[in-house]
Order: sequence, then C-alpha cells, then structure tokens
Amino acid sequence: MTLKQRLTDDMKAAMKSGDKQRLGVIRLVNAAIKQREVDERIELDDAAVVAAMEKMVKQRKDSVSQFEAANREDLAAIERAEIEVIQGYLPEKLDEAAILAAIDEAIAATGASGPADMGKLMGALKPKLAGQADMGQVSALVKQKLAG
Repeated sequence: MTLKQRLTDDMKAAMKSGDKQRLGVIRLVNAAIKQREVDERIELDDAAVVAAMEKMVKQRKDSVSQFEAANREDLAAIERAEIEVIQGYLPEKLDEAAILAAIDEAIAATGASGPADMGKLMGALKPKLAGQADMGQVSALVKQKLAG
C-alpha cells in the first residue's frame, strides 16, 4: 500500500470515528501533496510524499519555537500534536551508528578522500537516507569523517 493510499484510508477511518484533530491533520497533508502534484504536474511517489511531510514537520517545529518565544503555549501544543500525527507516517529515523555505517559505505563506493569530495558524497547519501535521517546531521558527520 502506498503512503498516499494509507493517508486516504486513515482519513476515512478518522471521519468514521469522529477524530476531528487527526482528520484535520491528514487533510492538511493530503492538500499539501495534491498542491505539489498540481504545481509540478506529476504523480508523487512515496519518497516525494515523505519529503513533503518532512517539510511540514519542519514548518511546525519552527512555529512551535516561535509560539514558545511569544509565550503562546496553547498554539505550540496544537503544533506539537500535528507534528505527532505527521511523524506517525514517516519512516523510523536511523541512529548515529547506522548513519555512520552508510557514510562509510558511500565513502568506499565513491572513493571520497577529503573535504573537496563532500558534494559527491552527499549526492550519493541523500537518496539513500532521505526520510530516514536529518540531512543536517548527516552533513555534519560527513564533514567530520572527511576532515579526520
């Protein structure tokens, strides 16, 4: 079952059960997916759907920090609840050891030897780790590996 199909099925289940909060978040996700499909005139695959959902999580995390800075805990709580629902559809995040193993594997495959090869290495890692790791963390670990 594709991720889009799972979202549709969960939306129907949320409608039947009367879970308005979950239904609202799933509708937001579906709207973001549909908007991207219309804008780009393509059918999104699971990887692109995951990328869209990760962007939504990032936006909500930014909102949480802004709401907390403005002492609006009520709004921050709503954003946190939305993050929780969206993250339920995202793949499990890899731990640092698994990321380091993927980096070592990519170094062996690409022959990267120094900081100048970082772009080539990140290009090899991004499709492999997309949705499973924070690419900022991956970038920092790659820099560390190539420098040391």
